[in-house]
Amino acid sequence: MTDAPSPKPGILDIAPYVGGKSKIDGVAEPMKLSSNENMLGAGEKAREAYAAAVSHIHSYPDGRATKLRQVVADHHRLEPERLIFGNGSDEVFALLNQAYLTPGDNIVTGQYGFLAYRISALGCQAEVKLAPEPGFKAEVDALLEQVDDRTRIVYVSSPSNPTGSYNTGEEIHRLHEALPPQVLLVVDEAYAEYVTEPDWETSFPLARDSANIIVTRTFSKIHGLGGLRIGFGYAPLKVAEAIDRIRLPFNVSVPGIEAAVAALGDEAHQKASRDLIQTWRPRLTQALRGFGFDVLPSAGNFVLVKLVDAAQATAANDYLNSKGIIVRPVGGYGLPACLRITVGTEDQNRAVIDAMSEFAAR
Repeated sequence: MTDAPSPKPGILDIAPYVGGKSKIDGVAEPMKLSSNENMLGAGEKAREAYAAAVSHIHSYPDGRATKLRQVVADHHRLEPERLIFGNGSDEVFALLNQAYLTPGDNIVTGQYGFLAYRISALGCQAEVKLAPEPGFKAEVDALLEQVDDRTRIVYVSSPSNPTGSYNTGEEIHRLHEALPPQVLLVVDEAYAEYVTEPDWETSFPLARDSANIIVTRTFSKIHGLGGLRIGFGYAPLKVAEAIDRIRLPFNVSVPGIEAAVAALGDEAHQKASRDLIQTWRPRLTQALRGFGFDVLPSAGNFVLVKLVDAAQATAANDYLNSKGIIVRPVGGYGLPACLRITVGTEDQNRAVIDAMSEFAAR
């Protein structure tokens, strides 16, 4: 017996998620390139829809997010009844773990897979099995080697945060074909709209005819709605129905629904956001490599810079901070010698290039 309530076993052993920092002491308006946000912000249509929703915030939202459900279904040519909406795609992962994991079960993901998969799985008293990523990419055979009789979910990010790597359509097909039918395959496509590689393909078509694939997307990246927390999953109907039994009834807000509907129809803003990344991701990569830094290929709206060691990464991060620039150290992912840098506006990218040039010359 103890003299105070205690959480269930394992909860206090979980390292909490720490987002990219947003402040630097003594700097009024730092340049925040630490969270892979859309540095163009939300589009005008989304902002107008959000503002107009103020007159309705006294009312509970539609628990089924019917308006957004239909717009997303039409846009991606999906069956609306198979969509799961959440407070960001993070909540979709948490709901899947809650619905399908019992103590002693496990999830499998890549060595550098997104931390949100692991946190909620551990909260369900499940095990997390990590497949090695020697090439900074989730490998099909390595993932399959980790699957056992207690595996319930396999998570794959494509493109992957924080490495920027992706899996080809052929690789996702091969992974799915080799998994036991009782194992769910979750394909996280948060950065899908930024991909230009011809051998990448969305897993929506594969999921349409499968009983064990879920594909997730978010409005936080290309749509610039990170602060409104809107994500969704496309799942087999039986999975969607199971999730609806435990999903909180009003988990997507009125302003969030309205802004997301408007954002999905704002093709001009989506194009401008893609064009920015397609223009500056290669320029930023080339410049940093020119200073002698190793920059991993990226299919997302960010680049991962590999320094000599953890000490140099810390020094580089401190130097960028001294210039008012915030990037993301990723030691929490087991990459202590790396910094993740969001691709920003032209002025922001030039500031990063100048600062890293000065750091390299020291």
